[in-house]
Amino acid sequence: MDSVRLIDQWPVDNAAVAVVRADGTLLGAHGDRARAFPLASVTKLLTAYTTLIAVEEGAVELDQPAGPEGATVRHLLAHTAGLGFNEHRVLAPPGQRRLYSTAGFEQLADAVSEHTGIAFERYQREALLQPLGLRDTVLTGSVGAGAESTVNDLVRFAAELQRPTLLHQTTLDEATTVAFPGMNGVLPGFGHQKPNDWGLGFELRDHKDPHWTGKRSSPRTFGHFGQSGTFLWVDPEAGVSCVALTDRDFGPWAAQAWPEFTDAVLAELG
Repeated sequence: MDSVRLIDQWPVDNAAVAVVRADGTLLGAHGDRARAFPLASVTKLLTAYTTLIAVEEGAVELDQPAGPEGATVRHLLAHTAGLGFNEHRVLAPPGQRRLYSTAGFEQLADAVSEHTGIAFERYQREALLQPLGLRDTVLTGSVGAGAESTVNDLVRFAAELQRPTLLHQTTLDEATTVAFPGMNGVLPGFGHQKPNDWGLGFELRDHKDPHWTGKRSSPRTFGHFGQSGTFLWVDPEAGVSCVALTDRDFGPWAAQAWPEFTDAVLAELG
């Protein structure tokens, strides 16, 4: 298969990749699926999903205040709270700019902990990781970029993102629809995007160019990539998701290789 051949050409020492359907059927895999890799910002998908579970449980509301003055849980999820990238400093009023912020996700987790009365790591473990059987997924650092996991675990999570069991479908639909439409901003690694559409924790493909997914990816594709050389995308129109974990940091190699690989996967699926 062309997609497997392409993985073998990636300039990495180790890569683990899987393609999965909504029912959890593994369509293809490559590499050591039990090997743990740092997720970097793919961690944000786990944090966002945990927050959405707390919303459905009634412990948190999307429009309740959280983070900087004037901001809400929704702003933090959608990177519109005005916080800097890695610092808890306000750079813009809430709701005016799409400023990608790991610090914002740390404040998001603080809000979830405050309103649930449970430490975020414990809440995530009990509400998300244990129910899905994500036994090898651990939070070792920031809730915005500090988890480690395996392809085996993320295949289960990818199936959940296609056919949710811990959330109502309407909640996931809202989270993967543009929040605060028309916001411009920088997509890390791919430059300024007009608009830089984002859902509630999920980066949206839409018509961004350049992008880390492929030309064949539908505009409804959502997911996230990580600076550690990792990604997870879901293409609802293709009815498939893909997880890739590597041991080489994101760079020009990934910006070139990942879209080509994604297009090969979607072409093979017809």
